[in-house]
Amino acid sequence: MDKNLNYGEDYKFIPATSVGSGVGVEVAPDLYQYTIQIVNIVLYGDPKTEEFVLIDAGMPKSAEEIISVVEERFGPNARPKAIILTHGHFDHVGGIIELIEKWNVPVYAHTLEIPYLTGQQNYPEPDPSVSGGLVAKMSPIFPNEAISLGENIKAIPSNGSIPFMPGFRWIHTPGHSPGHISLFREKDRVLIAGDAFVTVKQESLYKVFTQTKEISGPPRYLTTNWQDARESVEKLEALKPTIAITGHGLPMTGEELTKNLKKLVDNFDQIALPKQGKYLN
Repeated sequence: MDKNLNYGEDYKFIPATSVGSGVGVEVAPDLYQYTIQIVNIVLYGDPKTEEFVLIDAGMPKSAEEIISVVEERFGPNARPKAIILTHGHFDHVGGIIELIEKWNVPVYAHTLEIPYLTGQQNYPEPDPSVSGGLVAKMSPIFPNEAISLGENIKAIPSNGSIPFMPGFRWIHTPGHSPGHISLFREKDRVLIAGDAFVTVKQESLYKVFTQTKEISGPPRYLTTNWQDARESVEKLEALKPTIAITGHGLPMTGEELTKNLKKLVDNFDQIALPKQGKYLN
């Protein structure tokens, strides 16, 4: 491994999975969601071409699986033009260093996320007190130390454009993390929400394992600013998306998405907000 690239000392495989692990869904002809254990990666690009982008980089120790998914969809030795990160939490950057070393591609993230990706700043520690769910209870073992991507990490363009993703723009949706972004395409109202909201109750091991579909706010145990999180959900609902791919859970579309997103905005305190937790204020 390149000595300028490193994971935090707390980097490790996390033994959590779901019935959806290893399953891919073509959400649109150029958008493919694939589940690694309990988190989703997204491939953007027409499989008939070699122009594609990877959004997020899965769980720790998942690089080989990501490479095989990429090659299955885009052909042997396929290589994305870039990796776009919705944010830098451990379950979204788990395979990133091995992927950079194999593909030698740039990685883009919001400027506010870069300190966590250049070894400068650790994320706040997960808060297991937010819920009685077993995933929340497990969260103290989740890695939170900064990783270092050296020269490979770049700030996503400040004008809202996304490299190699024409038609998409990024939207700053903080709360779950300071530099969290979501990606939106106007022409078909496709939203790649990251963890701004999710479609499974991520704190509950049973619901995560069974992939029970249920609109939920950002995963509580890693969300540190609830006022920002609320405003981010409101911002995304106002876009009136017709398709949403989220960081955890199954895609949601059409009327189901419209109704659930409105429900989340109208009942944010009841649905999203933990009843207790160290980051509540």
